[in-house]
Amino acid sequence: MMEDDMETGTLGAYQDKLRTFPNMRTKPYTPLIFRILLGINVRVLFILLLFGLGAIFYVGASTSPIIVFVISVCILSFLVAIYLTKWVLAKDEGPPEMVQISDAIRDGAEGFFRTQYGSISKMAMLLALVILCIYLFRSTNPQQESSGLGRTTSAYITVASFLLGALCSGVAGYVGMWVSVRANVRVSSAARRSAREALQIATRAGGLSAIIVVGMAVIGIAVLYATFYVWLEVDSPGSMKVTDLPLLLVGYGFGASFVALFAQLGGGIYTKAADVGADLVGKVEQGIPEDDPRNPAVIADLVGDNVGDCAARGADLFESIAAEIISAMILGGTMAQRCKIADPSGFILFPLVVHSFDLIVSSAGIFSIRGTRETGVIVPVEDPMTILQKGYSFTIVLAVLAFGLSTRWLLYTEQAPSAWFNFALCGLIGIITAYIFVWIAKYYTDYKHEPVRILALSSSTGHGTNIIAGVSLGLESTALPVLVISVSIISAFWLGHTCGLVDETGNPTGGLFGTAVATMGMLSTAAYILTMDMFGPIADNAGGIVEMSQQPESVREITDVLDAVGNTTKATTKGFAIGSAALASFLLFSAYMDEVSSFAHEPFKQVDIAIPEVFVGGLLGSMLIFVFSAWACSAVGRTAQEVVNEVRRQFIERPGIMVSLGL
Repeated sequence: MMEDDMETGTLGAYQDKLRTFPNMRTKPYTPLIFRILLGINVRVLFILLLFGLGAIFYVGASTSPIIVFVISVCILSFLVAIYLTKWVLAKDEGPPEMVQISDAIRDGAEGFFRTQYGSISKMAMLLALVILCIYLFRSTNPQQESSGLGRTTSAYITVASFLLGALCSGVAGYVGMWVSVRANVRVSSAARRSAREALQIATRAGGLSAIIVVGMAVIGIAVLYATFYVWLEVDSPGSMKVTDLPLLLVGYGFGASFVALFAQLGGGIYTKAADVGADLVGKVEQGIPEDDPRNPAVIADLVGDNVGDCAARGADLFESIAAEIISAMILGGTMAQRCKIADPSGFILFPLVVHSFDLIVSSAGIFSIRGTRETGVIVPVEDPMTILQKGYSFTIVLAVLAFGLSTRWLLYTEQAPSAWFNFALCGLIGIITAYIFVWIAKYYTDYKHEPVRILALSSSTGHGTNIIAGVSLGLESTALPVLVISVSIISAFWLGHTCGLVDETGNPTGGLFGTAVATMGMLSTAAYILTMDMFGPIADNAGGIVEMSQQPESVREITDVLDAVGNTTKATTKGFAIGSAALASFLLFSAYMDEVSSFAHEPFKQVDIAIPEVFVGGLLGSMLIFVFSAWACSAVGRTAQEVVNEVRRQFIERPGIMVSLGL
């Protein structure tokens, strides 16, 4: 037995051993909601699916043709995701040693997901009860009073929205993890034949996860909006106005934010602790290569890529998209109400249409990346970043056209015939901002550019100079994004302010909505950006599987290039998410001020930091960032120490692991 040989140190030369691994798979984990669906008879499930789709389209048709368009695009995008799933899973998994390693990664990822999301679901139910109590005892706002919406109804609506947002976010995160742990081994196998084929599989696997994330966010809000519209008989005499309806959707965004917080924090702590532990003992202390099969922490490191970068990032962008859509709908409704626009539905539903087109143009960008016909031999490695960049440029061009079409369709009004063009320019500013963010992240993280080369050169003089250079480079990299965001906010606000839409007193009202449109423009290619992000951990896993299964060096060279590009794309998505969150935070703060005005029954136009309580609140808010960051770093450090101690114990108690190195 291999394990007995490890205990006694009689393994023999490392490279002479058979490339086999113990079977570490346990019973596959499937979430409860999927187990329920799988337990239903296929015919019954098909009938229920048809009934559900019929009900959704009926409610959508009773609301607006725009909602029908949005739901139709989302369903078509889910069909595209199903096609991509079948296409990826049809690829071969490679030799048995690859499959065994992939099974171990899958088992670890599913175990983590079961533990983490089990805890999140319990906390979500507890928080739902807290929200219910708060809404039952708080005072009603003017919109509720005018529509006759009581406290009880408002409370249950908010709780239902919160739970739906949390559920959709969880499903999106699970899909991201489910795809990545099955695609990694197929990318490894494809790398034995062609670099381009491996790139295509990794991209399409990431693409189907991205489509699910964006599609779930959009269809969840669309169905919730349509349901409330029909149930509350919006715009009928004595009922709620359609311009106030988006305020009922804030619970959905809160639910998505709640799941994203814990998914990002838990997954991030896990992946960084496993990464640090594996590298400190394996590469630093034992002197073995990265992802070497003799390192007991490698599987945990590869699991972390899936739960930290796939599931967590999917939940994070889901939350960003949901918050941006809801805040833009609120601002659109408020502006339409102030300007007395006859049909405000276009301004309210515009964000949903933009992200529907996002699904279309991003799908086209994903399919633009094709494999090579030369699958019989290993061809020279092309630059994967160049290929992904071409796909992104193609997506950007389609997004500009789609955005212009959307603004002309939904934002044209007789009160200001040229307003739609100003808003189209706002969207163009957002799209350009996204492209610049991608370029900035690529410049600071790609090995072909000067910052990374300078950092590598500083490593030649020791650890201290490497750390100093790395920290300074990280601090410097914040300057350009802040400048770009600042210019974007001011430009978009000015374009919206001068669009020609005015309220009853003649004051321009389109400034904030212009900023909202710019945010939508930045997120109008979110599905493709998320595709590039998912590409990273899948390529990283593929490289680990190739190294652990001791494939030829030529195969490892292909996965090394994909892995290096994947690190850049992951950094790109982080910058993109932070930039879009900065724009969205401006919108959320404006929406918060409107909400305060409605409760206080007096205008709330500015925040005066000369007031002591406000100034102290700003200090406390700034402090929280550092405190939470310190706690997160401390958690990573403590967990990494446990990983290091465990790996050291195994090296000491099982000397056969390192017998080939004479240790």
